[in-house]
Amino acid sequence: MALRAGIVGLPNVGKSTLFNAVSNSAKAQASNYRFCTIEPNIGLVDVPDERLKKLAELVHPNRIVPTQIEIVDIAGLVRGASKGEGLGNKFLGNIREVDAIIHVIRCFEDENILRDEGAIDPVSDKEIIDTELQLKDLESVEKKMTRTEKMAKTDPKAKVELEVLQRCKTHLDAGKSIRELAFSKEEFAAIADLFLLTIKPVLYVANVDEGSMHTGNAFSKKLEEAVKGERAQVIVMNNSIEAQIAEMEDPADQQLFMEEFGMQEPALNRLIRSAYRLLNLQTYFTAGVQEVRAWTIEEGWKAPQAASVIHTDFEKGFIKAEVIGYDDFITLGSEAACRDAGKLRIEGKEYLVKDGDVMHFRFNV
Repeated sequence: MALRAGIVGLPNVGKSTLFNAVSNSAKAQASNYRFCTIEPNIGLVDVPDERLKKLAELVHPNRIVPTQIEIVDIAGLVRGASKGEGLGNKFLGNIREVDAIIHVIRCFEDENILRDEGAIDPVSDKEIIDTELQLKDLESVEKKMTRTEKMAKTDPKAKVELEVLQRCKTHLDAGKSIRELAFSKEEFAAIADLFLLTIKPVLYVANVDEGSMHTGNAFSKKLEEAVKGERAQVIVMNNSIEAQIAEMEDPADQQLFMEEFGMQEPALNRLIRSAYRLLNLQTYFTAGVQEVRAWTIEEGWKAPQAASVIHTDFEKGFIKAEVIGYDDFITLGSEAACRDAGKLRIEGKEYLVKDGDVMHFRFNV
C-alpha cells in the first residue's frame, strides 16, 4: 500500500525539479515555461530507513527491499483553474487521485525564472492554490446539499448529512480548507463520496535559495507563520541542490558534495519521511536469508491486517505472528538469539503492530 503523493504548485516554482530529484524511476522535463508538465509524471522513491540497513547487516539476505512512495508530478496551476483556466480541469482531476499533497512554494529571488504573479510572495502563492481547491470543493458540497435538502425533511440520516455539509460550506466560504475541521466517523461518511480536495493532508516545501537551505529566509519564515493553524508541516530545501545530488550515481561523490554544503543527508530524506508520516503510516519488517523487507501499514492495524500486505491469504488464514522488537533484534543480533533470550513473542489476532516490529506470520493455506 504505497502512499501516493502529488507535487503541486504554481508554474515555475520548482515542482519538476523536485520530482527529478525524488524519483528513481522516471524523470520529468524541467523547463522555464508554463505547463511543461502536462500529463502527470509518476515515479517511485524508496523510503529511507536506516533500520532496514542495520537488519540486513545482521541477516545477510540475498536482497534488501525498502518500502516506497509513489510520487506524481502534476501540471502547474494558475488562478481560475476551478473555472477551467489553464490546465485547471486536468490538474484538479489528477490531484483528486492522490492521498497527500506536496505543495512546492517559491521562496527565492531569480529574475531569470518567469513569474506571472509579480513580486515573490509565498503566502499569496499558497492562497491562490488554496482558493482554487476550495472553490472546487464548494461546488461539490453545494451540489450535494441541493440533493440532500429535500430528503432531510423526512430522513434523520439525511438531516445529519445536511448539517455536516452546511458546516463544510461555511468553512469553505470563509476561505478555509476542510482538513482543518474534525469529523467523527459518522460525520465523515456524509462527505466521503465527494473526495474533497482540501481534506487531503499537505506538506509544504519552501524552495529557497542556496544560501538559505539550512536556515530558511524571510520568505520561508513568512510561509511557516501562515500555515501554523493548518497542522501542516513545512520542509525548507533547495530543490536544485537536491536534484544535483540525486543525479550522482556514486555514493562517494554524493557524500563529498553534501559535505561541501554542510549536509548530513539529502533534504529529500526528510521530505520523504515526512510525507510517509503524513498519512499516519508506519513500517514493520520481515527478515530472512532470502530478503530483508520493509512493509507499509497504517497506525493501529492489527496483525492479520499487517499480514495482508504480504498476501491476502495471510489475513484470511492467519493463525499467529512471531514478533521481535527492532531494538531487541539489533541488540541480540539474530532471531535465534532473541528466541533464546525470550524476546520472541507469539501474538494473536488482536495484536496491534508497532513501528519497527520484525515479524513472521503463521497461517493456514
